[in-house]
Amino acid sequence: MEQKESRVGMLDLMIQPAFTVKDGVIHQTNAAAGKYFLESGMPVADLLCTGKAEYGDLQDGCLYLSLFVAGMRVEASVRKMDGFDIFTLEQDADHAELQAMALAAQELRGPLSNVMSVADRLFPVADQDDDPMVKAQVSQINRGLFQMLRIIGNMSDAYRYSQQAETSMTVTNIPEFIGEIFQSSGQMLQHGGVDLCFENVHEAVFGLIDQEMLERAIHNIISNAVKFSAKGKPIHARLSRRNNMLYLTVQDSGNGIDPELRGTTHSRFRRQPGLEDSRFGIGLGMVMIRSAAAAHGGTVLLTHPDDGGTKLTMSIAINQNTDTLVRSKTFHIDYAGERNHALTELSDVLPSELYETQNIN
Repeated sequence: MEQKESRVGMLDLMIQPAFTVKDGVIHQTNAAAGKYFLESGMPVADLLCTGKAEYGDLQDGCLYLSLFVAGMRVEASVRKMDGFDIFTLEQDADHAELQAMALAAQELRGPLSNVMSVADRLFPVADQDDDPMVKAQVSQINRGLFQMLRIIGNMSDAYRYSQQAETSMTVTNIPEFIGEIFQSSGQMLQHGGVDLCFENVHEAVFGLIDQEMLERAIHNIISNAVKFSAKGKPIHARLSRRNNMLYLTVQDSGNGIDPELRGTTHSRFRRQPGLEDSRFGIGLGMVMIRSAAAAHGGTVLLTHPDDGGTKLTMSIAINQNTDTLVRSKTFHIDYAGERNHALTELSDVLPSELYETQNIN
């Protein structure tokens, strides 16, 4: 009992707004959660925007869902600890830092675009050189530029995605769309000796999705799985359906996320530079994944199976209500500058040989 009370008391030491739930009702809140007018005894089910089914099934791991509190929608994570469910809410500082990154990305896009344009003109000349060393160096340069394009793209769009201000929903056969992403990604990853195994739903499921947002989220999921998988070990992915929800599960073969970091993966971009595993990168990938799930009425669950690795499950609501359809802009600006999306989003895990001139578009 003393240990439980001690854990709950630690809420007051947390900077982010947080509260605990026991038996379906709020048990305790910390000072930072005061502005949300949360009180002991409030049923947590009344606050859930997304994740009602997923929260009801939660046994372990960290679940990312959406709440409606104080007249606003707020993203949150929830974990089980000592018989309590601990909810941690995003705070205004998270959005402010993402906005600052977006402004910095605007300044970086211009110089990068100029460099890539010059490189495009130089690479055909290098291709005529018979020296394999020159071609290898050119490929490495090109891959590095794609990596910069990906980083700047994430910095630019993580804030926009997190605000859920605008989506471009189109009616899509979702399993077919997701299957094509895994097929093209799998073919590219084979060049680096990575086996991406994907099991799809054996039926057509039409629904409204933001294709760009969902594609980028899935590429980020795949990229993370490759980074944390043991060399030579396959990555297993599966799309399944339960009632009006689709569940995309991807499991890597790594050592899993350190227990001390599992509750903070939603805000990895706030960590101190150079103090952690470089495979985490800037940490905006998880923001993109969570934002895409929320925009599609879903959640993200991170668990650590007994057989090792990390399993990520993203749920997607099958929305077929065309009354909510938002038409795409007449002039759509491609986030990758009309370059190959998979080569851009997977640039951290693909071999440089794929970045020869003839393969970049």
